[in-house]
Amino acid sequence: MTRRGTIAISAATIGLAAIASIVVWPSARAQVGDFALEQRGQYLVNIGDCVACHTEEGGQPFAGGRPLETPFGVIYTPNITPDPETGIGAWTGDQFYRAMHEGVAADGTHLYPAFPYPWFTKVKREDVDAIRAYLRTVAPVRNKRPDNQLVWPLNHSFSMTGWNTLFFSPGTFQPDGKQSAEWNRGAYLVEGLGHCGACHSPKNVLGAVKTSDRFKGSEIETWFAPDLTSNETAGLGRWSLDDIVSFLKTGHNSRTVAYGAMSEVVEDSTSKMTDADLRDIAVYLKTLPASPSSTGDDRAASKAGEAIYKDSCSACHQANGQGIPKLFPSLKGSSVVQSRDPLTMLRLILNGGRAASTTENPNNTAMPSFGWKLNDQQIAALSTYVRNAWGNHAAAVPASDVADVRSKVQAITTTK
Repeated sequence: MTRRGTIAISAATIGLAAIASIVVWPSARAQVGDFALEQRGQYLVNIGDCVACHTEEGGQPFAGGRPLETPFGVIYTPNITPDPETGIGAWTGDQFYRAMHEGVAADGTHLYPAFPYPWFTKVKREDVDAIRAYLRTVAPVRNKRPDNQLVWPLNHSFSMTGWNTLFFSPGTFQPDGKQSAEWNRGAYLVEGLGHCGACHSPKNVLGAVKTSDRFKGSEIETWFAPDLTSNETAGLGRWSLDDIVSFLKTGHNSRTVAYGAMSEVVEDSTSKMTDADLRDIAVYLKTLPASPSSTGDDRAASKAGEAIYKDSCSACHQANGQGIPKLFPSLKGSSVVQSRDPLTMLRLILNGGRAASTTENPNNTAMPSFGWKLNDQQIAALSTYVRNAWGNHAAAVPASDVADVRSKVQAITTTK
């Protein structure tokens, strides 16, 4: 997504530029200020992972058109390049801030919360202005997105008026004076531009976050965004601050590897953040109250699953489930393995996946697919075994759950 160029400047040009800077110092100073604002805006755009949602597969950065699957139909993301007709080139600063802060577009129509304005509302005006300053520097692309495909009455944006009344309260982030500066910075990033809870929180039947279950994990586009609370099995309870920072920076740590949608977040967003901001995020996440722990297992299925594990999995993940550091993730103590919803684990077994690859930790390893080799009952037995071996503890996985995930994955593959 990043464009690099080389600019050759002659000595004569440098001399002229030096003279001009003396003559028109106020103008040059303004340009430097604008550049700094744009650079800061680029960093904030990375934090918000804007490119991921606003770039369709094979399309131009920020030109929109990416389909987002929701329980109510498909929403196509808008063009946020400075194209004046199909993008946001004609939007004023106030209109852009209103979209971020209130979820209202320049023409007055209500945006859908697939655009996470319930989280972006917490972003300070100066940060929103910096984001806009950067977006105005990207290449304008003429790209009219397809019409959304939503069920009635949600296909009419006015329906969001009622939704907002019930579930949305605009307001910028307010620091907690009882907490440290690091905690407040982490809270600002997680609760605002990072919008972590938009994916990692369960939703009600109307698609709003269940406030009592925030950050306890949720299904998102046939992956399970895991529990971010202090739960010691399914969450981050046993993760250190360094574990969290390493995962967000590289997509890897001694406990797990980022796959699926999270690998995209790491590559496009968190790997580009400063270590200080990542640590502040970790400080905040470590204070989230623990969700209830999962209970129960199926010893018969675990016994059958052990034989399948030894045959199909132990070569990479080792007999003790500890994997090989920076190559194959540990399954022992894995919060993904022990999630209350085994969706991500089942999808990886069925369909495989590519691990996140970042500058600091290039990685071309991939999880192979076993969906062609193992039937639903075998995968259920294998999953139940792994979820309860080596000190792990999580609910048994029924074959019907595997069949359901297999059907969803096949549907996705068929439509692509």
